[in-house]
This record gives sequence, structure tokens and C-alpha cells, in this order.
Amino acid sequence: MQQTVPLAWPPQLRPQAAAEPARASALLLADGEAPERGPKPMLQGLTERETALVMERARRRVLYRGATLFSQETPHDGIWLIETGRIRVFYAAPTGREITLAYWYPGNFVGGPEVFGTGQHCWSGMAASNSSVLHLPGRTLKDLVTQIPTLAVNVIEGVAFKGKCYSALAQMLGTRSITERLAHLLLHLADLYGVEEEDGGVAIAAAFTHADLAHMVGATRQWITISLKRMSAQGVLEVRRSQIVLRKPDVLAQMKSGGDA
Repeated sequence: MQQTVPLAWPPQLRPQAAAEPARASALLLADGEAPERGPKPMLQGLTERETALVMERARRRVLYRGATLFSQETPHDGIWLIETGRIRVFYAAPTGREITLAYWYPGNFVGGPEVFGTGQHCWSGMAASNSSVLHLPGRTLKDLVTQIPTLAVNVIEGVAFKGKCYSALAQMLGTRSITERLAHLLLHLADLYGVEEEDGGVAIAAAFTHADLAHMVGATRQWITISLKRMSAQGVLEVRRSQIVLRKPDVLAQMKSGGDA
């Protein structure tokens, strides 16, 4: 379900606030610290006049959790700049099996790589939580980047970052075992959402279902459930109703590197 609402500057996109976040964050399966090295927020560095010009040409859309933003094999229609919420980008095979490419957070844009609106979408995007986005049609964006060099540079850097991320994902899927990828993901989630508990455990304070984890590591939900139960029996982690608590991150680090649990 989605709706269009009147356009106004949200606090996080106002010119005076644009330079505050150094990087736009994302959740993706890649070696290193890719999300922390993420691209600049798309409007960062624009003047007040330039930001106003972009906002005048954009249309805000509000999407409730689970709503589709764009679908693979449908015509491109520009990009969407994320204001609030979280957008999941994924590929669905003809069999229905899915692989999550990334979760993108505010400051990032989705809808590439053909940002100027030609061709078809290579993958799909949906709201993983209640979200608001700014839609810039391809022709509009092309016109804006010819007028605003800083915007052009930010779009190019954003596309380049996404290309590196998806390349890293392909490399991990081709060279790492599913167990290694799951250990890597759990440690990454703990870095992003970890909350230390009194008994020394680290709780992942974000709700990701077994299906969500499966889509991120390229496994089935059943495999994730069995693997988490095995890790729980070994004391590596604890699975609660809607939360995972890491007990032995050193063991997960060993698993991530190809060692036995």
C-alpha cells in the first residue's frame, strides 16, 4: 500500500542538515566495512537553492511495510531517494527463491543502475519498514545533474558504491560457504544493532526473521533455522522469540574465516 503526500523539506534533508551525516548507511553482505564507507547522502553538499530545486521536481511517496516500490523486468522510471525507513532490494528467481542484495537506509537512493530511466529493472525494491521516498523520474534527474554538478558527482559515487557492493556479494556467494556467510552476517548485525547485556551477551536489537537471514546469505529458511539451533546447542548464541543473542562471537569469527564451530 502506498500514497502520495504533499512535498515539504523533512529535517534530515534540509540544506543546513545535509552535511551532518558523513555517509549513508546500508546493510549488505560484503567483506570489510562497506556500510561505514558508504556513499555520501545524495543531497549532501548542495546549496539551499540547489536543494530547493531538487525538492520542487520530486514527488514524495509513503509506503507501508511490505509495499512494492519497483519490480524487476519492469521499465525504469528514475530513482527514489530514501527519506525515512528501510528499502530492501532483491532478486527473485523464476522458482520464487530470492536473494537480498541490500537494505538501504535514509540518504541512499534506489532504482539504479540505469538512473536516467532507460531499460528495465534488474531487481526489485520493497519497503522493509514504513518508509518515505522522493521519486525523481529519469528525465528530471538528467536535467538536474546537468544543472547541479555536486548532485551529478553524488549520483555517480552512489552508483559506483552499489556496483562495488554487488560485486562483493557475488564474490562472497561464489567463494564462501553458507555457514561462513551466516557467521559473517551475524557479526555484522551485531556491529550495527548490538546491545550489550548484563551477562556479557550481545543482543541484535533488530527484528530479522529466519526468512530475512536466508535471503541475505543465499540459503533456505529451514537451513537457517537448523543452523541457529545447532549454534544454540553449542552455546555460540541464544535464540529468543524475536531476537538473537551472541554468546561466543570469537567462535563466529572463526567460522567466518572457514574454521569449525
